[in-house]
Amino acid sequence: MNELETRQLRYFVAVAEELHFGRAAERLTMAQPPLTRAIQELEHQLGVRLLERTTRRVSLTPAGEVLLWEARIALDAVGAAGRRAKQAGEPTPTLRLALKADIDGGLLPRILDVYAQEESLPVKLVLGRVGEQAQAVRDGHADAAVLLNPFDDRGLDSEPLLTEPFLVAMAAGDPLAARTSLRLADLAGWRLPDGSPADQGPVHSRHGVSGTHTPRPGPAENGMSAGDAGDAAQDVSDLPEIFKLVELGSIVCFFPTSLTLRYARAEIAYRPVVDLAPATLSVAWPQHSRSTAVAAFVRAATKVAADAQPEPGTQQATAT
Repeated sequence: MNELETRQLRYFVAVAEELHFGRAAERLTMAQPPLTRAIQELEHQLGVRLLERTTRRVSLTPAGEVLLWEARIALDAVGAAGRRAKQAGEPTPTLRLALKADIDGGLLPRILDVYAQEESLPVKLVLGRVGEQAQAVRDGHADAAVLLNPFDDRGLDSEPLLTEPFLVAMAAGDPLAARTSLRLADLAGWRLPDGSPADQGPVHSRHGVSGTHTPRPGPAENGMSAGDAGDAAQDVSDLPEIFKLVELGSIVCFFPTSLTLRYARAEIAYRPVVDLAPATLSVAWPQHSRSTAVAAFVRAATKVAADAQPEPGTQQATAT
């Protein structure tokens, strides 16, 4: 079997992700017939069928599922190799750290201080939405990441740093805010910032607070109709915008406790949800990394996190 080319892998990944040859061809900015021939040639080269095709649908075979997984890793590695080589050759190289602003458990300043005591390579922050950090490390846009679990750990090593409760943020005037704690079922009918149902809990997508579903109306609060509330529950990720929508009673949102302590507001109530799994913050880096700066950052992060853990028998404060 001849060696696979990155072009073949890119073609296959596009078809496998779209499950539609026409859409995949548009994505690749090429005509559909040569794409179809390329996939057929790839199957012939490998001696296995990768896709099941009917007149109505395209689906992956078990072999196709394996190749999709491995092809993504391979393509990420090829892109990362070039980016990391370019970074290493810059006049003033840096350690690029991917994270979402404010999603660091309050640990980042101390981590950077401890890291600077051991390593001279400066840190450059690569800010993005929650859910983007793991991919930034995989594709070479970042050297390490501080991120919330769960995340796609393909090609990465990681260590947990901090575990803390998620709290639900809601308008202080909402009747539910009068309770000292809630259950997920109490949030039925409410929507998260991207419109997904709040009673399903946070799904760590690119926002880190909900999944990606079509917005639907939530409860009417503060004079808003159900339709208004549904319109407000859009795909938003800007923290001030989320806080404003929460204050208006348009949505609710889940935040790690450390973030709620930073953003105490009279108009917002933060309440524990007793049947909601806690938030776990981790540090992640490429598998087989030989970077001394990455190793120093991981050591600093784990040391600071260990020192920050509360004494046995104590509980972390909860914002009200």
